Amino acid sequence: MTSHFRRRVGRFGVLSAAAAVLVAIPASAAPHARSSVQSPFSQIVTLRMALAHPAQAPEFLRPVVDRLSAVRASGVLRSTAPSAAPAILGDVFNHDTVGLPQNEESVGVCGANVLEGTNDYRGLIDPQGNFTGWHLSRNGGATVANEGLLPPVQISGTTVPSGGDPVDAFGEGCRAYAASLAYTDQFDQGPNGIAVYRSTPATLGSCPGGPNPSCWPTRRAVATAAPDHFLDKEWMAVGRSGAAGEVVWVTYSDFHCIIPGCGELPFTNQIKAVRCKADLTGCTSPMLISGNQDSLQFSDVTIGPDGRTYITWAEDNFLSSGGQPPSRQWYWLRVAEPGSTHFGPMRLITREDMDLNPLHANDFRVATIPKNEVRMVNGHPRVFLTWDSCRARPLDNICEEPRINLAWSDDAGATWRRSVLSRGGDNYFPSISANLGGSSLAVAYFTNRFDPMFHNRQDVELVAVDPATGEVTMRKRLTGSSNESEADPLLTGSFIGDYIEVFAAGDRAFVAYNANYRSIKLLGEGFPVPQQDNYLARSGL
Repeated sequence: MTSHFRRRVGRFGVLSAAAAVLVAIPASAAPHARSSVQSPFSQIVTLRMALAHPAQAPEFLRPVVDRLSAVRASGVLRSTAPSAAPAILGDVFNHDTVGLPQNEESVGVCGANVLEGTNDYRGLIDPQGNFTGWHLSRNGGATVANEGLLPPVQISGTTVPSGGDPVDAFGEGCRAYAASLAYTDQFDQGPNGIAVYRSTPATLGSCPGGPNPSCWPTRRAVATAAPDHFLDKEWMAVGRSGAAGEVVWVTYSDFHCIIPGCGELPFTNQIKAVRCKADLTGCTSPMLISGNQDSLQFSDVTIGPDGRTYITWAEDNFLSSGGQPPSRQWYWLRVAEPGSTHFGPMRLITREDMDLNPLHANDFRVATIPKNEVRMVNGHPRVFLTWDSCRARPLDNICEEPRINLAWSDDAGATWRRSVLSRGGDNYFPSISANLGGSSLAVAYFTNRFDPMFHNRQDVELVAVDPATGEVTMRKRLTGSSNESEADPLLTGSFIGDYIEVFAAGDRAFVAYNANYRSIKLLGEGFPVPQQDNYLARSGL
């Protein structure tokens, strides 16, 4: 996904053919054949570039690329949403009948409307190649009313498909928003940018679904890449910010590939931000948030209940160390006053010496992705940050017993306190929600602690956190049985996305995640086998 995804023994080189960007681990440096995908970019980007240029794929990724290439060549047309919405099977939250994967979930909720976003691999058989899925419920998540793929946007006169990394939210009046990467198979040598979409639940519920552009009548690229740049890993927040009223903030990483085509190191990357009006007009020029730092990713943005804008991100020593271990990370915060686009000083949240490596018992790629939230405590805004970190890292290359951390500040990041939220075992992919109108924070994450023998099978855990003390007041396992993350026939154990998300309000939590519980014939062939789907769990806090 970014410079944070890598093995700690040995490093990777970035290969280029014309304009493809793929990452290979040299055979002499790879610790063993089992490997997660290593790339400085989003994993969906890495995989799609491998599909566009299969000869460039690293050896460990080629079986996955071969299988996905066969799907693309199958000629099977993507099914559109059925006219009658079937009941959800368990918590599964899509209408997929062809058995292609969905992962990397985002979720927004407004009243009875629930909007979930995914990397949707039905994009393999979408004629336009759109890869960002949307899935809508209009009855609180009980059934899926409609679904589709975010349509293309225009960048520099070129029609550019949606490319994954979904973010979904609702604004005032339950206006629906979605954000996505947008790029072509030419990667940094072709048009690419960050796309934002606007619609309504009524429009989404009644439109034809699929990639039909009428589902998202307002859409635009809010940031576009300069030549030899690639914009990656966006996040979005919608809310009221002082005199500016309701606004849309988007943050992202801007990779500058110093050698054209991102052929190899060096590159630099910066955290940037754009603010738009609620109707997606009047967008600012991109603002540099990260100063002179040059090894960054994983920005997150929140518009707090105080109207301030809070942006966090991760910095590491990847470039300064030449890609060699040991790895160190630093998490940073900047705050803008209500209505303002001018940010205060960079505040160091913490230094993390044990950021995630490949997990000791799983194959999928992992990274520490810090997420922030803001809540009023005793009449003052308190900013929170959650992240995962290893409890031990043998050989600086294996992550054992990762835990979920929480830090908070009452003075805009000048000082911080912290606690640990998880309870033993392996825990990763945390997400946090302020739970407006409710009594506690909501934090959800994957955990392997219910597989005490092998630490391999995963569940989703939800905790309620007292915002005044940072202590866990409720702990709940949301999955009825543990998931085998390696079960998907196409992705196997290589990809489960880079994040899941929780949204909570009024002490009601909605958690979007992926699992392999449902069995479907792959493209109608063979036997029904477990395959990867996006899910929605609903729970009280």
